[in-house]
Amino acid sequence: MSSNRVLDPELLAILACPQDKGPLLLVDNELFYNPRLRRSYPIEDGIPALLIDEATDVTDDAVHADYVARGTSH
Repeated sequence: MSSNRVLDPELLAILACPQDKGPLLLVDNELFYNPRLRRSYPIEDGIPALLIDEATDVTDDAVHADYVARGTSH
């Protein structure tokens, strides 16, 4: 379930991928995306679910390209 809530800029500045500890892309306030590992993390009710077990592998090249194109780094 996505939310229209805007995430706090201070929170965005410190969030990192729980697996490789690198930066994440924010895609339309709906999910965080790690383009290095091609894993997405949902944002549920405005709260990032940054747990390795919650991540989804992105195997489709078109989805990967879409997330990279729409994603913003912080």
